[in-house]
Amino acid sequence: MKKLLASLALGLSLLTSGVAVMAQAPAAAPAATSVAAPAEAKPAAAAATAPAAAVAAPAEAAAAPALVPNKGDTAWMMTSTILVILMVVPGLALFYGGLVRSKNMLSVLMQVMVTFSLIVVLWFIYGYSLAFTEGNAYFGGFDRLFMAGIWDNAAGTFANAATFSKGVVLPEIVFAAFQATFAGITCALIVGAFAERMKFSAVLLFMAIWFTFSYAPIAHMVWFWMGPDAYTGKEVVDAMNAKGGYLWQSGALDFAGGTVVHINAAVAGLVGAYMVGKRIGYGKEAMAPHSLTLTMVGSALLWVGWFGFNAGSALEANGFAALAFINTLGATAAAVLAWCVGEALMRGKASMLGAASGAVAGLVAITPAAGNVGIGGGLIIGFIAGFACLWGVNGLKKMLGADDSLDVFGVHGIGGILGALLTGVFNSPSLGGPGFVADWVTATGVTAADYSIVSQVWIQAKAVFITVVWSGVVSFVAYKVVDLTIGLRVSEEDEREGLDITSHGETAYNR
Repeated sequence: MKKLLASLALGLSLLTSGVAVMAQAPAAAPAATSVAAPAEAKPAAAAATAPAAAVAAPAEAAAAPALVPNKGDTAWMMTSTILVILMVVPGLALFYGGLVRSKNMLSVLMQVMVTFSLIVVLWFIYGYSLAFTEGNAYFGGFDRLFMAGIWDNAAGTFANAATFSKGVVLPEIVFAAFQATFAGITCALIVGAFAERMKFSAVLLFMAIWFTFSYAPIAHMVWFWMGPDAYTGKEVVDAMNAKGGYLWQSGALDFAGGTVVHINAAVAGLVGAYMVGKRIGYGKEAMAPHSLTLTMVGSALLWVGWFGFNAGSALEANGFAALAFINTLGATAAAVLAWCVGEALMRGKASMLGAASGAVAGLVAITPAAGNVGIGGGLIIGFIAGFACLWGVNGLKKMLGADDSLDVFGVHGIGGILGALLTGVFNSPSLGGPGFVADWVTATGVTAADYSIVSQVWIQAKAVFITVVWSGVVSFVAYKVVDLTIGLRVSEEDEREGLDITSHGETAYNR
């Protein structure tokens, strides 16, 4: 406990110092906020109230009427936020918990739940500002530190964040809460790669560093733009585009987090598996899941919660939310079937673990594509993902030689990469995808005829590569810093006894 308190104190002192430096910047309402686009030529996102104010208006122009959030959209987004929380605790916690040995069950539950809680707090302190305010192509600014400016004193109400439609807004606090859950689950996913052997204090310190330097900038690069209302005419398109995140400017499509969430976390997990090292007895002793029942319950909760994760990323209760919803249903079901077929062909039997893993594989792969592809494209993506991720946790895992305990890279890495690339294929109107939607056509003049599958897949590949490299470098540095300060791994004696007792002084089951 003394080591835990000391490490937390160190982490908080570092964060406090950083916040103190950030706080020196002048506070102002953020120029924009953002999230993944339903189907635009470039990912669309949410912007603060009247982002078009960045464009000088004629002095004689009448003041635009204040925009009022739609109650239906607001209610849907709050519901989606709750669904994403369901994905993490209890969904992900039970899915991971059932896969480890019984002596480490509580340690995994603790790491998932406390990691999620830590990141939510850091999100509201500075993470949201770094991800979703105007800064440069890689990092946001400091206008929303400690959520400053979320209350609009001039208007006497909460600030708004735009959706994907001109003149349609949400309360910014709702958008910020929704995105907080994305940051939280991304970091929690990493836990599965080094489960059963990493210090609890080391987990938390690593998460704080990685969140700051990998999650926030990747989210900004992929999802930040100035919002639809900023595009008042073709003459301002270049200026507004230049203020977006680097990968958004490149035209990368990521509806709900294929790059930002899954590839980002998977690479961090794989690096961690190498740097923490293999579990004692790995490959020699039995390390079978202690409760596939809990794993199945966890995967089912993940599937339910994922409807909020994907359909909520439309930011409105509209047709694109419905498209993301049905793709989340169909692609996941297709991946379950594909995984079962693959197992039956390989081993003669389909397993419950395989079906649960297939569901997660489908959910991961459809995430970047959910509102960007047609229903047929979604089914194909899910079916391919089932086979690809089955290979990822078997053939690829042996090739890599890392003890990725719960196959974070095999499922989230392979599924995320596959989904990101196939988004570029099935977003094409010729294959049933929505292609370029009306607002973007109005702003840029592009049409469905301008869509090139080859060009878009190349853009998607670039986004995947940058995410892999960025997360890999940040992860290596973060693990090294933690190792040099408090150490990454528990002692051999503690690992053999189990982390439930040695790290938390309790057990999951009384016998």
